[in-house]
Amino acid sequence: MHLAYPAVLSVLLFCTGVYGVLARRNAILVLMSVELMLNAVNLNLVAFDVWLRDALHSGQALTLFTIAIAAAEIGIGLAIVLMVYRNRGSSDIDRLRDTAEPPGDDPDHPDAAAADTAAPATQKAEATA
Repeated sequence: MHLAYPAVLSVLLFCTGVYGVLARRNAILVLMSVELMLNAVNLNLVAFDVWLRDALHSGQALTLFTIAIAAAEIGIGLAIVLMVYRNRGSSDIDRLRDTAEPPGDDPDHPDAAAADTAAPATQKAEATA
């Protein structure tokens, strides 16, 4: 078997996965892109295991471990995405930045002083309205 065919297919799968992670905004599509990247790695592991004619089939054994880890990762990832969708109504990754705590809650944060000085002005504006 020529090693070039699975290697080229693996590169194409991996590049498609990287593009999906960088370009997509939907969390489920990002998880699917990560799965594409993991499948590209699995294809390389099996192809090199066959090419090297390893007696222990360590590439195939490592592929099974990778599949098990990927299944656990996708289960946890989908659970997180579903909880975010239930709370926010969208699985847009850009909107997840809203879940961060404001800098005023952490006294060690460098922007905490600026947030503390802005808070009384906001309260005065609300009191006069």
